[in-house]
Amino acid sequence: MTPHAAIAVVVALVGCVFDLHSRRIPNALTVGAALAAVIVSALTGGASAVGSSAAGWAIAAALWLPIYALGGMGAGDVKLMAAIGAWLGPANIIYAVFYAAIAGGVFAIALAIVQGCVRQTYTNVQLLLVHWRVAGFTPHEQLNLATATSPRLAYAVPILVGTLAAIWLR
Repeated sequence: MTPHAAIAVVVALVGCVFDLHSRRIPNALTVGAALAAVIVSALTGGASAVGSSAAGWAIAAALWLPIYALGGMGAGDVKLMAAIGAWLGPANIIYAVFYAAIAGGVFAIALAIVQGCVRQTYTNVQLLLVHWRVAGFTPHEQLNLATATSPRLAYAVPILVGTLAAIWLR
């Protein structure tokens, strides 16, 4: 594992601790980790490494920002993934995002089963799909994180799993 990858794992792990404890991921962690990645890249690899770090950040943010805009994810999750992208670079962050999305789906299904809300979750997904078909990709006024009454997944956990999988499988 490269030093950059190890730091990405540590950032994801710290994000998990905060998300599980307080359901928030602090800006000091996400912004600080992203800035540190750019600085370390500049010191160790020059302009091309800075470009790679910035591209990793931008790709992760671009891939998850629409989910946040639709009310399906918190801003801290997007910023955490972007900070990890700054450490992993553009090629590896695409895999980390993909694996985190898969892990998030698996964890969400498990959470629905454990909490006994599979039927309601299924109904909500159907309603959301109909809403998107009728109104376009706009946030649903009741089916979003701000108004959710169902259990919420601490998405830093799937982010950690996705980061580990991307590093291990590459």
